[in-house]
Amino acid sequence: MLDLQRIQAISIDLDDTLWPIWPTIERAEKVLHEWLVHHAPLAAAMWSSPHSLREIREHMAQRRPDLKHDMSALRRESIRLALQRAGENPLLAEPAFELFFAERQRVTLFDDALPALEFLAGRFPMVSLSNGNADVGRIGLARFFRASINAFDFGVGKPDARIFHAAAGAADVRPDEVLHIGDDVLLDVLGARNAGMQTVWVNRNEALWPRDDVQPDFECYSLTELCDLLT
Repeated sequence: MLDLQRIQAISIDLDDTLWPIWPTIERAEKVLHEWLVHHAPLAAAMWSSPHSLREIREHMAQRRPDLKHDMSALRRESIRLALQRAGENPLLAEPAFELFFAERQRVTLFDDALPALEFLAGRFPMVSLSNGNADVGRIGLARFFRASINAFDFGVGKPDARIFHAAAGAADVRPDEVLHIGDDVLLDVLGARNAGMQTVWVNRNEALWPRDDVQPDFECYSLTELCDLLT
């Protein structure tokens, strides 16, 4: 159970906590492919499906482990590799990525997300904490956060305790005074717990908790349930 008296700040995950990520990525990949059809048709023909684009991205991730915390660079270099393999101009990777990245920021929030952000930010300093490359400024959510920390800028990602401790520092509180909210069992719940924080598992798909040895401090199917608890 949550110790409500301990909560002095909140850190929160972004992808799949505030919005579903895969519909966003699929739409951005579709826009990217349509752009390639007009500007690099050979690459568009070779990589004609989202599945094929993801295959080359996975290949790049294995080839460039140094980019594991930089989702933007990983995507850009994947596009560059696709262009090179198709015999197209690799310099097109820059405008192609910028188009993809802009579309990636056009997220569709879960219905409960905006009311929850307004409620939580009105009561606690909030820090967004992500391994991805969502930009809360471009999305239009920056006003809710005292700071936004991502794995690329910080140098390590969740579940490393150091990035959680950085979130606590950004909120000017101790880690044990932070409530971390997220959807991922390993990255969010276990990572935050190991960093000394209380944890909320946002279980939108009503999955079974996979561990017997530890539990989240609170499990909810929507952020509305959490807000009701904190009222």
